[in-house]
Amino acid sequence: MESFVLQLFLYFPEDKSEYIPAAITCFIFLIGALITMRWIINVSKKEALKAKKLEEALLKKNDKN
Repeated sequence: MESFVLQLFLYFPEDKSEYIPAAITCFIFLIGALITMRWIINVSKKEALKAKKLEEALLKKNDKN
């Protein structure tokens, strides 16, 4: 029974050209993930800079009082 269940999920085609669409899809998602990661890092850096400027402004305001 267990081998039958595994056969449903494991498929190794004889014709290796069937791997090409899967490789292309994987590559597209990999590129998308890298672009998204870089975008998140850039947004995070901008937000950290804004937070630092706000913190400095608040500290200057506190020092004056």
